[in-house]
Amino acid sequence: IITSFFYCFLTIIKKKVYDLLLMVELEKKYQIGVRRFGLINWVGTFSLLKKEILRFITVSGQTLAGPILTSILFLTVISLAIGDERSNVLGVPYIQFLASGLIMMQVIQQSFAHSSSSVMMGKMMGTITDIIHSPLSAAEITIAITLAGAARGLLIALISTIIFVIFLDLTIQSYFMWFFFLLIGGIFMGAAGIIAGLHADKFDQMSTLTNFIIIPLSFLSGTFYSIDKLPHLLKSISYYNPFFHMIDGFRYSFIGQLDGSFKIGITLLIAVSFITFYLAYYLFDKGYKIKS
Repeated sequence: IITSFFYCFLTIIKKKVYDLLLMVELEKKYQIGVRRFGLINWVGTFSLLKKEILRFITVSGQTLAGPILTSILFLTVISLAIGDERSNVLGVPYIQFLASGLIMMQVIQQSFAHSSSSVMMGKMMGTITDIIHSPLSAAEITIAITLAGAARGLLIALISTIIFVIFLDLTIQSYFMWFFFLLIGGIFMGAAGIIAGLHADKFDQMSTLTNFIIIPLSFLSGTFYSIDKLPHLLKSISYYNPFFHMIDGFRYSFIGQLDGSFKIGITLLIAVSFITFYLAYYLFDKGYKIKS
């Protein structure tokens, strides 16, 4: 009896010691609030970016083909309406001037549309909690969604450029400027879309922002005309309009001519992109309208 009792006692002590050592090991390995991914969770950020890209590729007929077809229809209708009667603009035929502006106009609208709809649908369907409770920081979430919006715009621009180069006398003179203005414009509008998606409480509010701010600004920022045709006051205002500089800089990569100032355009775009991105990150970090 004594031997059996002693054996059971040792077994219990052994199990207690084992459980204690295991608990200590787990506490050292998994500490609440301590990141185990280094400065950036690359795997998580890439996974969210991949998910966002696949989201718009899955419905490419709506997200890619639609905007491209819209640009082609604009170009076709206007070219048939004016024929060869329109004089050159910035030293190039008007159709070449218009084509590059139409591409950037769609990039502006679609980059904004992707990130804003992503956040808005996440709020409406309740799936945004899966993202904010994942092992991703607010900065990593903002980076992934913003870059996905920029990727949508870049893909639309790439396909549209190939089509216009084939059917029009249009060539890219600076591939670096072509990519730079697409990237900076996509980041700016992608971050702006996140802010709009977080702020809006329903799709009617999002439609109001899109129809009364984004679309009018993209139309009235030099897409169809040179700002030299504007009155002096409106021309001066255009120099501080980031939409105009996105379109003007992207057009420069094709025709080699600027309608505005190169230094002002790049400086302004970098500044507003940084400010907009930081504001999107700040709102995500504070849980603006997504955390009770």
